[in-house]
Amino acid sequence: MLPPKKKKKVDYEALNSPLMRIPRMDVATARNFIDIGICEIYELQGRSPEVLFEEAQLKDQCIPDDRMRYFRMAVYYAETTEPDHAKMHPDEWK
Repeated sequence: MLPPKKKKKVDYEALNSPLMRIPRMDVATARNFIDIGICEIYELQGRSPEVLFEEAQLKDQCIPDDRMRYFRMAVYYAETTEPDHAKMHPDEWK
């Protein structure tokens, strides 16, 4: 007999945050932003993605380095009135 499967915890706060309106935003990245005090998209304007990433790493040392691309994409989206559709994919921000 197999052991019962554990349910994954769902981060409803991050999932329902305004940050999830950013196309292709990752829930874990939205959680990282919330953890450093950024809850709205406009709060990303004028901020350095690298500095934001460092702040997030101070809160959670387990953040993978490849998540940096989501930080760059989010700041680009916040600062651009009409973002280029091609740039709204994390793979464009390596």
